[in-house]
Amino acid sequence: MTRNTSPAAPPRERGRPRNFNIDDALDNAMIVFRQKGFHAASINDLGEAMNLTAGSIYKAFQDKRSLFLRVFERYILLRNTDLRARLQQFPTGLARIAELLQFYLESASEIEGRRGCLVVGSTVELQTLDEELSQLVREAVLRNRNFLTSLIRQGQEDGSVAAHLDADTAAGLLLCVAFGMRVVGKIQDVTNGKETINMALNILK
Repeated sequence: MTRNTSPAAPPRERGRPRNFNIDDALDNAMIVFRQKGFHAASINDLGEAMNLTAGSIYKAFQDKRSLFLRVFERYILLRNTDLRARLQQFPTGLARIAELLQFYLESASEIEGRRGCLVVGSTVELQTLDEELSQLVREAVLRNRNFLTSLIRQGQEDGSVAAHLDADTAAGLLLCVAFGMRVVGKIQDVTNGKETINMALNILK
C-alpha cells in the first residue's frame, strides 16, 4: 500500500475575515441594530445579516460594541447627509423645518418605519448602555435639538417664524414630534401625518 507523501494543506486560519465591502457590511448590521436594539442583537443575527461568520466579525470589528460604534457613526453620517441635501432646496427657516418633519414622517412609514431609528431606539436603551455609548447617544440627540434651534432662528431672521418664540423651547417641542413619529412608526404608519406636521408648524407662526 503506497503512502500519500503529498504535503498537507496548510491549516485554515479560524475567524479570518473574508473579502467584503465594509460599508455594505455596516449597512446590513445597521438594519439588525435598528430592529432589535444593541442588547437584543446577537452575533448570530448580525453574522446572518452581514453574511459573515462570527469569527470574521470579531476579526474585522473586535466585538459587538465596536461594531455598533461603527454602525452608529455611519447611520448619523448617512441621515445627516441626506437631510441636509434636502433642506438646501428650501429658502426659509420655516420651509426647512417643514421638510425636516416630512423627512421624519417618511422615515417613520412602511418598512423604513418598522425598522426604527437607531438614535431613538438607543435613547430608549440609554440606561442599559455603558457610559461611552450613552454619551454618544446623548450627543446625537443634542445635535438634533441644536440643529432644530438653528433652523428656528433662521426662520426668525427671515420672517417665516414668529420672532417672539423662544427658539430652544420650540426646538424641544419639535424634537418630541419628530422622535414621536419614529416611535409610532415602529408599530404602524403615523395617522394623519400631514396634518400632524401642519399643526406643529402652526406653533411657529
